[in-house]
Amino acid sequence: MIRFILLQNRQGKTRLAKYYVPLEDSEKHKVEYEVHRLVVNRDPKFTNFVEFRTHKIIYRRYAGLFFSLCVDITDNELAYLECIHLFVEILDHFFSNVCELDLVFNFHKVYLILDEFILAGELQETSKRAIIERMGELEKLE
Repeated sequence: MIRFILLQNRQGKTRLAKYYVPLEDSEKHKVEYEVHRLVVNRDPKFTNFVEFRTHKIIYRRYAGLFFSLCVDITDNELAYLECIHLFVEILDHFFSNVCELDLVFNFHKVYLILDEFILAGELQETSKRAIIERMGELEKLE
């Protein structure tokens, strides 16, 4: 199960945070800070999986953004690494070459895409085409 998803830039600014387990606000800020310190200072030669408390952080860096997932210790790391890549592909297709500013100014659309993709901490849809079509339908409604 996915505990939380974080998108952070290299400076540690959180651009998207979605929690699937209840945490206090102070704990959320602490977790965001710790995860950022963990992934930013890590050598690129190491794997993209790191233990964090009693869970695992799976992260991937795209340009200046770190996409981090916190999952259970027994979950498949490669499946979630592929999940991150699929999420980035969907964002890239939807925003036509996505950048950090797209995430900042269209955060509501990013959360919609995420909700189409992941539900209650579990992967809901793995088809890029199905998610893009659904987002197209939602765009027509606006």
